Amino acid sequence: MTDGPMVGIDVALATLAVGVVPDGRTWEVPYTPEGLDTLVAELRGLAPALVVLEGTGGLQAPAVAAFGMAGLPVVVVNPRQVRDFAKATGQLAKSDAIDALVIARFAAAVRPVVRPLADADTAPFAEIVTRRRQLVEMRRAEEQRLSRLEARRATRRVRTDVADHIAWLTRRLDRLDDELHEAIKASPVWRAQDQLYQSVRGVGPVVAHTLLAELPELGHVSSKVLAALVGVAPFIRESGAWRGRRHIRGGRREVRRVLYLAAMSGVRTNPILTTYYARLCTAGKPKKVALVACAHKLLTILNAMARDQRPWSPTLATV
Repeated sequence: MTDGPMVGIDVALATLAVGVVPDGRTWEVPYTPEGLDTLVAELRGLAPALVVLEGTGGLQAPAVAAFGMAGLPVVVVNPRQVRDFAKATGQLAKSDAIDALVIARFAAAVRPVVRPLADADTAPFAEIVTRRRQLVEMRRAEEQRLSRLEARRATRRVRTDVADHIAWLTRRLDRLDDELHEAIKASPVWRAQDQLYQSVRGVGPVVAHTLLAELPELGHVSSKVLAALVGVAPFIRESGAWRGRRHIRGGRREVRRVLYLAAMSGVRTNPILTTYYARLCTAGKPKKVALVACAHKLLTILNAMARDQRPWSPTLATV
């Protein structure tokens, strides 16, 4: 990372507030294509070490894309982390300009890792993966609703309507799976990575597709950084002689969820994870803790595979 200034950007519907440290300068530009072009030119002149924005439900996406395409080191961070940082530093006043400076100071203190920009093909791929997840959640909710309706013997008309919706969601999921398959087939890079990830027992298409779409850092950063990004690195909770139980938190929830499911499958089918899981359970670890540890180990193995472009082999268990 360079020694240039840190830039924080507070994203609003109509404007972008910009704050720079260490000089403390702030300004605003309209959140329009023209305003973005002007800001990109200004930031290129600054040669910043980092340009940091908060995740704001997608509102930041055009700005992130513009900065990334301009070759600027852009990072999107969790708003909760910035709020906690502001409280910890006693920053109680609030305005767009102040928020931009807080983000810049957060960047200087924390130095978040730059996430590779999704290319023109990866962005729609990620959208399909996200939409598939939403449909799966909708179908699960409808299936639970149907079970409750059947338990209380609701009218046939209502039960049929819910069942028809479940059938429609299933057909739509099948279509999205076909789209994902075709997207992967069309890209030699994705096809190779998909095959690489699925060479590990316990990693199926859903896990591989999620990793492709939502964890582009895989193979490009250290396993320690990756574990923090995903949220499978347990945080220490200690004070004096007191020793609390470690917990995982934060990170990319969906990636963590599919890795946990892969670990559940892996402890049954993957000899390395089976042995590791059994050893942790024998040592007295709760089963859920042991599964999280297996997910962490699986992520470390996948990172080594992606970095070296090597398919699965038992020797990777030592990484």
